[in-house]
Amino acid sequence: MKCLLHRAGGLPAIALTFLTTACLAAGPADHVKPLIGTDGHGHVFPGATLPFGMMQLSPDTRDETWDGCSGYHYSDGSIMGFSHNHLSGTGCGDLGNILLMPTVGTLRLDAGGKPGEGYRSAFSHDQEEARPGYYRVMLTDPKVNVELTSTTRTGLHRYTFPQADDAHVVLDLWHGISNRPTDSQVTVADDRTLTGFRRSDGWGGDKIFYFVIEFSRPFDGAGVARDHKPAEGKEAQGKNVQAHVDFRTKAGEVILARVALSTVSVEGARKNLRAEMPGWDFDATAAAAFTAWDRALSPIQVESKDENFKQTFYSSVYHTLVAPTVLNDVDGQVRGPDGKVHTVKGFDYYTELSFWDTFRAEHPLLTLTQPQRVNDFVKTCLAHFQFANPDNRYLPVWANGGKETDCMIGNHSIPVIVDAYLKGFRDWDAGAALNAMVDSTNMNRQFLDSYRDAGYVIQKKDEQSAAKTLEYAFDDICIARFARAMGKTELADRYEKRAQNWQNVFDTETGFVRSRNEKGEWVLPFDPKAIDMNCYTEANAWHYEFFVPHNVPGLIGKLGGDAKFTAKLDEMFDPAQKIPNQLQDITGVIGMYAHGNEPCHHVAYLYNYAGAAWKTQALVRKIADTLYNNSPSGICGNDDCGQTSAWYVFSALGFYPVDPADGVYVIGSPLADSATITLDPAHYKGGKFTVVAKDNSPQNVYIQSATLNGQPYAKSYITHNQIVAGGTLELQMGPNPCKTWGTAAGDRPGNPVPTSVTAR
Repeated sequence: MKCLLHRAGGLPAIALTFLTTACLAAGPADHVKPLIGTDGHGHVFPGATLPFGMMQLSPDTRDETWDGCSGYHYSDGSIMGFSHNHLSGTGCGDLGNILLMPTVGTLRLDAGGKPGEGYRSAFSHDQEEARPGYYRVMLTDPKVNVELTSTTRTGLHRYTFPQADDAHVVLDLWHGISNRPTDSQVTVADDRTLTGFRRSDGWGGDKIFYFVIEFSRPFDGAGVARDHKPAEGKEAQGKNVQAHVDFRTKAGEVILARVALSTVSVEGARKNLRAEMPGWDFDATAAAAFTAWDRALSPIQVESKDENFKQTFYSSVYHTLVAPTVLNDVDGQVRGPDGKVHTVKGFDYYTELSFWDTFRAEHPLLTLTQPQRVNDFVKTCLAHFQFANPDNRYLPVWANGGKETDCMIGNHSIPVIVDAYLKGFRDWDAGAALNAMVDSTNMNRQFLDSYRDAGYVIQKKDEQSAAKTLEYAFDDICIARFARAMGKTELADRYEKRAQNWQNVFDTETGFVRSRNEKGEWVLPFDPKAIDMNCYTEANAWHYEFFVPHNVPGLIGKLGGDAKFTAKLDEMFDPAQKIPNQLQDITGVIGMYAHGNEPCHHVAYLYNYAGAAWKTQALVRKIADTLYNNSPSGICGNDDCGQTSAWYVFSALGFYPVDPADGVYVIGSPLADSATITLDPAHYKGGKFTVVAKDNSPQNVYIQSATLNGQPYAKSYITHNQIVAGGTLELQMGPNPCKTWGTAAGDRPGNPVPTSVTAR
């Protein structure tokens, strides 16, 4: 047992604020550091949110630049204010809606470029605290202590003011992260309440968020503004609108503001507020948020003597639970990709669906850690398809704020849906899902027409053709698996054949995946090391060389067999190799490997397919140990809504889904001494699955032998069915490679790889 004494600490001018003094058993949430990934290129935000919450109440230190995609960067020394929705780990910036900022002194309605020029304030990291569901910072200039917490759809601010006759809270609807409003409106509804909306045209196009803001006591004055200048009346509308509420405060006076959002209406926001934040108890709300996080994190329990590892691990799990985010109001209303209001019944509708990233590991992880949400993710995809405009209707590719961005390539909601179905999550219309998949791949989008007609995406200009051909082929095999499981043999055969299109872009002469023109000729010039955005997606030929997760044995054959395949992998990871032209997304580099870019995420695990599992074990440890840590720069590249963190979570457990829709996990080298997954009994009957790494240490990275439920286990992979049946996988670790474990053809993944798993 330990006593959690949470307080606002280091505030000589005001009384210390205690969140809780209850003595609680240490849980997973105690190890989470939300500031991990806020420095470097991690692009996460540190503020208050709940698992998958609509509300992400967080400080904004900047509203532009690539490293400002989440609105916050650890290197900054000032805060513009606190807005209510944020992207987590993305490579594009957006949201940052409905900014509030407490100030003292002369009323300023513009943030300014630096402290002293506007309402922006300096701050110090030693006066900053972040933990699950709670954020605190001391604003240096107005000497206001700010605390934030949240529920799923609402946020609660607690401001502790100094004595002042001129304290204010500014609402700035001009503010947004990499977006500006096309329209906005604010009304001073009464002496405690502001209402309105902000409409913007950022990433994904037109989005609107309505709000209700209520204060804990009547303000002593209020006003509205246009273009950062005071205006007459109690209401203002336009592209550049602000409001302010004014207070005379005593030293240490606490004023709270509770805020709710809705994509539908002010009334929708008010319903959310009444349902989730009916009172003003900040401490109870923060404690409930922390408990919700502890519960969400608890399906995985790890044992390790290394607290740094535990912080890195549980912070990674935390980041896999930040997105996707709920978008519908408590009454089921939501604004769809068509811009119209719809009502969903019996499920939550999600957005921030970064499928190009998260289909690889995050969604497979969530089938184990958050199975109660999996059907809702699928239902969201199907609803998105139905809500979309009929002349441009396909399954979601990358949904932001409920709108389709068409960002990245492929249509990787398909493997997410198929993985769910094959794992027994079927509380939705499978026939409608199959039709949506076929319709999506029949759309003439992202050069799908040439892929269908020629068997590869024809390279003309900026098509990213080699990458698209590979990713379409993977989507096709997923459709084939789904159709076969449903007894649609003819359709399954057709898509299975199409899934072999990856071979049409494999050049046997150079040994690389390459682009071809309409004559079938290889596109020149060709440098496999050079980042080529014309033929690949944020990548070079090396990064896409191994993206045939559905047919690794076939790729091994193309490259000349096990020895040559292994040598090719060795060459990729050779640190002497240098990428000649860096791209900002190419981070976490080891030779030609770039861990900060998702197409590489499965590659370290491919040695197992060639009978060299010991090489995977060494590499997984190297990547985990050198590219992740518990500092603010502890994520080597964009976290991409949790995918980069999901790689770490799986690798720490000791296995990874190379093919994320085949129910197989390839074994690596566990970071934890032991890890237990507690399986939700509503979805799985196995109870618990534990991985034990005997004699685990930084030196003992190699598996010497293994047992599964006490029986010798020679396979270098494990299936989803084996995991959810419960039991114990015990791995004997040692300092030297064991070059006999997992080498036999029948003990490798892919020989053959199951294409379906047993339903629950």
